[in-house]
Amino acid sequence: MSSVLFYDAVCQQPYDTRTLRTQALGGTEATLTRVADALDAFVIQHNRTQDWERYRSPQSLAGISSVIVNRDSRALRAAHARYPQARLFLWLHDRVNPGSKRARRLAGDAAALRELSVTVLCVSDWQRERVEATLRGLGIGTQVPVIRIYNPVDDVLVPDGTPVDERKLAFFSSPNKGLRFALDAFSELRRRMPDLRLVVGNPGYKERGSARAPGVEYLGPQPQTAMLAEVRGALCTFFPNFVIPETFGLVFAESHAVGTPVLTHDCGAALEIIGDPRQVLPLARSYRAYEALAGALPARWRRAPARLAAAAGLFDEYGERIRAWRAGARPQVGPDARFRMSLIAREWRQLLR
Repeated sequence: MSSVLFYDAVCQQPYDTRTLRTQALGGTEATLTRVADALDAFVIQHNRTQDWERYRSPQSLAGISSVIVNRDSRALRAAHARYPQARLFLWLHDRVNPGSKRARRLAGDAAALRELSVTVLCVSDWQRERVEATLRGLGIGTQVPVIRIYNPVDDVLVPDGTPVDERKLAFFSSPNKGLRFALDAFSELRRRMPDLRLVVGNPGYKERGSARAPGVEYLGPQPQTAMLAEVRGALCTFFPNFVIPETFGLVFAESHAVGTPVLTHDCGAALEIIGDPRQVLPLARSYRAYEALAGALPARWRRAPARLAAAAGLFDEYGERIRAWRAGARPQVGPDARFRMSLIAREWRQLLR
């Protein structure tokens, strides 16, 4: 499908298939790479200076019939000017709630969405509902179609019989997605279960300093293969994130694909993607209240409020669930057919034909 072009106007640095295989890469960029490779499509990145196979620096390409603009609606008119005969799509990966900053950005490009007959692509039904509500609020809800296509997980990701270490938890996500809260919770878990350890990896570009804590091993930025090798042997992916709700959550889908359950909150698309209430705890107001008070504190200053929160029972549900899973109630999980790369590629081909 060499008539298809993905345009990334907001990536922090260029990436391609080689990056996905050998370096840490954010979920959005990894997803775009997998889909573009499956479709044999071109990818142009605003900051790329050297071409590599189908990954190109900014330029005009012949024969393009579909342009998928990644994330940034402000790039739609420029894409249309360069490829006036192509169908335009806006692929949203982030939260777009009515009245939010991203909604205001869409409002600034509402005319382009309508006049250029743009189709908006979302990565979950949870996200799609909010995008549709935003477009209705802008008065273009009936004029701009919104389609959901899930993010893909490689078909080759399956459980491989790796022995499970019931003492090991794994956190692999950008650290701004609740890592400090996860560390506070883990410290309390470890006081109750001293043999627990937490392995922390980072698949994206963001770095955030965290205080050293007993039982925590920081791996730093990791390519997918290295991080999933850690996840395979973990009791669970420990991801009590509610700070930045996931619109899809590759952390959920990839953990399941390799046979590892997740412990997280009913926030964002988590329950839609995980599909198992045993792995999704209710999000009580007390969690948000704690993070509102402690969130701005440096990591080393969070210890005292974390102890007070633990004494009040804030982290009890995590401990109860982990004890149960260590005692034999660990959920049995595997690849979800909804997210198989082969299926998602077919959905893209049907959309673009």
